[in-house]
Amino acid sequence: MVSLSSYLILSAILFSIGVVGFLLRRNTIVIFMSVELMLNAANLAFVAFSRFLNSMDGQVIVVFVMSVAAAEAAVGLAIIMAMYRTQKTVNADEMNLMKW
Repeated sequence: MVSLSSYLILSAILFSIGVVGFLLRRNTIVIFMSVELMLNAANLAFVAFSRFLNSMDGQVIVVFVMSVAAAEAAVGLAIIMAMYRTQKTVNADEMNLMKW
């Protein structure tokens, strides 16, 4: 039997890796993958609490978070593709199309 603290430690590690990837990398695809990693770390924590509290509330929240993450990925990748077509780069520092 795996303890709740083990799940939460794994969730914290995954979330920390996502934050570091989001803050340090400039490639927009890596930034979106880091955001997805942070969302999945939160999902892991919700499911762990749901399991150990014998409640379905955490799993219901996970379904909503997954649907938001899917929409975010679809819209984000569409924006990245549009920016790549005009700028010929996916580097976040070089994307200044929306500046005046």
